[in-house]
Amino acid sequence: MLIKTDGLVIGERNMGESDRLVTVLTREEGIVRGFARQASRYKSRRFAGTQLLCYSRFQIFKGRDTYIIDEAQPVELFFDLRLDILRLSLAQYFCQLAASVAPQQAPAGDFLRLFLNALHYLSKGTRPLPLLKAAVEMRALSLAGYMPDLVGCRQCGCYEAPGMRFYPVRGELYCQECCQGKEAGSFLLSPGVLMALRHTVYADFEKLFQFTLSAPGQQTLQKITEAYVLATLDRGFRTLDFYHQLQMQEGNTGETGPKPLGREKNREEAEIAETAENQNQK
Repeated sequence: MLIKTDGLVIGERNMGESDRLVTVLTREEGIVRGFARQASRYKSRRFAGTQLLCYSRFQIFKGRDTYIIDEAQPVELFFDLRLDILRLSLAQYFCQLAASVAPQQAPAGDFLRLFLNALHYLSKGTRPLPLLKAAVEMRALSLAGYMPDLVGCRQCGCYEAPGMRFYPVRGELYCQECCQGKEAGSFLLSPGVLMALRHTVYADFEKLFQFTLSAPGQQTLQKITEAYVLATLDRGFRTLDFYHQLQMQEGNTGETGPKPLGREKNREEAEIAETAENQNQK
């Protein structure tokens, strides 16, 4: 069966001398892992459209057990991401997150829309990285069926009060009175962080990335949403670890402009940084 769809390449691996195994987040079929023959050859018509982080229009043959990518016409390459290793590492974390939560063999238009918009803002540098990261994490998990209960205190229903706390393992809010003596494993929320956290889950998609928060609030928010992701999915992400490693090395929290991609790479940086270098060379 021939499938015509658009999708975002969220993973690629060379197979043999010239083929690629490509993971694509598609609109109609969700996560698709297919073979693209001759795709790693520079002159191949599938070369550009099957590269990591490329948004393309695909023609895919669906067999009984395999997918074969016959055509891949690039629409958007998000090339600017290759110019900054911090933003590239965050984009690759988004790809790994998408592969973990998006459905297979089912429509995934909302997931595709979310990650395409996130990559757009990420490549343009028009949104602080912590806010982008938090919005993507919470909305992706909500779309996947892991929406936290942020309406009010789980016990008494209080909508807002001083000292409210969020419990990542439960995905629940509790007010100060209801959680006395049970604060372990929770995050204390300021009014601004609570409002932002609710925004990432409940806001209309058109307004999802349209919010602001102070620099300390941004850091608190992304710690909370990251804790929720790790607790809910019960797994870690090597791309997320690398992103944090870069932040510590560069002293860049993502609240200001990007730092240029450097040539010096240590052994821990090699895998992701080499991707950026290879894409620039191509």
